[in-house]
Amino acid sequence: MLTLDHIAISTEALETGAIDLEDKLGVPLSKGGQHAAMGTWNRLLSLGPGEYLELIAIEPGAPAPPQQRWFDLDNFAGVTRSTTWICRCDDLDAALAAAPEGAGVAWDLARADLRWRMAIPQNGLLPFSGLFPALIEWTAPAHPADRLEDRGVRLTGLRLVSPQAEALAAALAPLVRDDRIEVLHGETPRMEAILSTPNGEIRL
Repeated sequence: MLTLDHIAISTEALETGAIDLEDKLGVPLSKGGQHAAMGTWNRLLSLGPGEYLELIAIEPGAPAPPQQRWFDLDNFAGVTRSTTWICRCDDLDAALAAAPEGAGVAWDLARADLRWRMAIPQNGLLPFSGLFPALIEWTAPAHPADRLEDRGVRLTGLRLVSPQAEALAAALAPLVRDDRIEVLHGETPRMEAILSTPNGEIRL
């Protein structure tokens, strides 16, 4: 089974995106770091034990990877918003075998003392127009959520809106059991994270 690990909020520019998101949530974000393999950087926020939010953007001037970046960031434009949910597993190869075609190939990645394997699609886009979760396997004891200050923000819902809602729900059913996840039918694929914050309920 998969477990929700973190939520990726994409933005065109990290600094301005962080200011906007902090204002919306009513709490500061923590410094993250760079992902040299993907040419991206991030800011982080605890969502409670074992979960966190990642604000992510392409890092200006960073070398581009030999393929499309994760989370379809090369094609991202517009307002800062939820784009990807990431689930952790104990065995990435086994999780990929059970996932729909196009869930990606395993990359070995590292930042400081963090070590992980992650499935990244060659074209950057996850199945079901990006609504299937990215798969991650942490390969060292360190986990970002463990070192973030808990500022009281919690993920209370995750809505996946898709024109292929029935097929997406069927693909997720044997892999993820989380009452917060809701799959809905809609003509335009989108993801909505619902957060409990000091500013009340916020939808991203």
